[in-house]
Amino acid sequence: DQMQLGQPTQGSRPEESGLSILDYLLHATPTIPDNMGIFLGTTYRMHSAVNQFISDAIYEGKLESAPDNDRQRIQVPQHDQGILNVEAGIISIPVAHEGNTQASDEEVEEIVTLAHQLLGRQYTEKNGTERAIDWDDMLFMAPYNHQVNKLKIALGERAHVGSVDKFQGQEAPIVFLSMCASNANESPRGINFLFDKNRLNVAISRAQSMAIVVYSPALLETSPTNMDQIAMINTFCRLIQHR
Repeated sequence: DQMQLGQPTQGSRPEESGLSILDYLLHATPTIPDNMGIFLGTTYRMHSAVNQFISDAIYEGKLESAPDNDRQRIQVPQHDQGILNVEAGIISIPVAHEGNTQASDEEVEEIVTLAHQLLGRQYTEKNGTERAIDWDDMLFMAPYNHQVNKLKIALGERAHVGSVDKFQGQEAPIVFLSMCASNANESPRGINFLFDKNRLNVAISRAQSMAIVVYSPALLETSPTNMDQIAMINTFCRLIQHR
């Protein structure tokens, strides 16, 4: 999938010889045209409340969620009025912090709190089976290894923590994405890395039921320097505003 992350390679290759087949044929085109092939337009992973963003922002509105996917939901405790009082979807949680570039203790603290709130809630699988949520039902991701290490320490050995790249191809009922940086313009690998559309796609689309994005509100005030960065920031803003 040319809209996800490429496989890491070693060595250099001339011109476009290192591209995947889809990268070479389609370049930046999100979906394959009818005259060139067949687009597999159904996801059997994501609840429609998660897939709606992925479809609209990444795949030109052409990706549909299989009907059975919507059985995948998290039971909300009675009288719960908190931020996690939804059965499925994308939840964006702003956490104010300053001066962080590759890691944020503030975001780590918030994620630990949210994870423990979700542990033990009832989860309904696609086949209708109900069970309690445990650590194996959650993936914790961050774009920077510094934040990954902080999350590992705070969450403990049972938590599945890694970079976005590490979890490509995997899935879980609940996904956490920590954006880490206080200000994208000051992040060491720059706007193009932090807001990379393919990386956001991979992170959010791991979720079967719920994706939780923890971020600094200042990221929404990022100053782009070119049209590509404007598009990246726009995608991130759409993610944060998705309901």
